[in-house]
Amino acid sequence: MGKSSLLNALTNRKNLARSSNTPGRTRELNFFNLDERLMLADLPGYGYARASKSAIAEWSALTRDYLRGRANLRRVFVLIDSRHGIKDSDLAVMNMLDEAATVYQIVLTKLDKIKTNERDKVVAKTEKAIEKRPAAFPRIAAVSAVKGDGMATLRADVFSLV
Repeated sequence: MGKSSLLNALTNRKNLARSSNTPGRTRELNFFNLDERLMLADLPGYGYARASKSAIAEWSALTRDYLRGRANLRRVFVLIDSRHGIKDSDLAVMNMLDEAATVYQIVLTKLDKIKTNERDKVVAKTEKAIEKRPAAFPRIAAVSAVKGDGMATLRADVFSLV
């Protein structure tokens, strides 16, 4: 379960965003207008996907172009698979957002896939990794879209931006 599944869980709607079990299915910018109060954007991922390298490079460029210099953008949520932690591709996006002074919040996903005693360690390691990053929102959201863990807190973070 990825970005689209998280959007569905976040909004308590099963089919707001089309989701798939195959990574990399979001291949364009998808916008979701919530009551004329909040616009959510589901962007193509920049990490693992079953697609050609040229297609992934295209999606990554589309995402970077969208994020760069967007004054009305309140916050970017950078999704990190809690099983793997921050990867080089995540660092590249975080560096770009830091340079552009675009506030971003880390969302550790797939919390249900790691052992309970590992959760605090993953969150602490991620907090340490972002503590000196200028555009990083200081609170990490750790969630499971499948089991609902952490979703109320993430929902509150998102809707506090309205």
